[in-house]
Amino acid sequence: MRSLTKLFKNPVYARVAPFIIFVALTYGQGKLGPASAYWFYFAKTIVGAWLIFEMRPCVEEMRWAFSWEAVIVGIAIFAIWVGIDPYYHKFVKQGSTGNPAETFGAHSPLAYFFNIVHILGMTLVVPPLEEVFYRSFLYRYIASQNFLAVPFNRFLPLPFFVTIALFGCSHAEWLAGIICGAAYQWLVIRKNRLGDAMTAHAITNFILGVYIVWHGGDAWRFW
Repeated sequence: MRSLTKLFKNPVYARVAPFIIFVALTYGQGKLGPASAYWFYFAKTIVGAWLIFEMRPCVEEMRWAFSWEAVIVGIAIFAIWVGIDPYYHKFVKQGSTGNPAETFGAHSPLAYFFNIVHILGMTLVVPPLEEVFYRSFLYRYIASQNFLAVPFNRFLPLPFFVTIALFGCSHAEWLAGIICGAAYQWLVIRKNRLGDAMTAHAITNFILGVYIVWHGGDAWRFW
């Protein structure tokens, strides 16, 4: 789409608009009945993947990168996310899906399908969109409106704490989210690139998704 390509040539819009569109779709989940939570998530995942494809040429830093630090952070954040969960009050989760088997039946192909979709979405689509918005755009934009000139490896106290607070409060599990945001931001600063945080985020989400499906029970509340 030419209009979208033209829009994404603006460095702010390229990093903000996809995230806003993706989040906006979350609020439609479940509004048209229980099954709509899953169909909206599926649609949101497809739209998110398309947005990533369209913005990729305009957002040079949105490149996956692998490192041992990313692996350790990704695993550690999963352990923290689940481990501290019983010990603090949560926000209301918007657009939560829950166990698809309760809507479509325990052995329904749709239940298996939506579990796979959710894990793929939270592993491959969510990390690039969120990391680009929070750690490429927001962190640096708080430091300077000329945010592209702000290097990734600079620790800036105000942007750091504002960004991790907003990232944390965008999740029902706000405390885990703050810790998570701090860890991913540390990765960006340490490695001077965005890709390691994307990888760590993907590892955390993948393990969490597998844990939810495998554990079942009250673990469904995590997505």
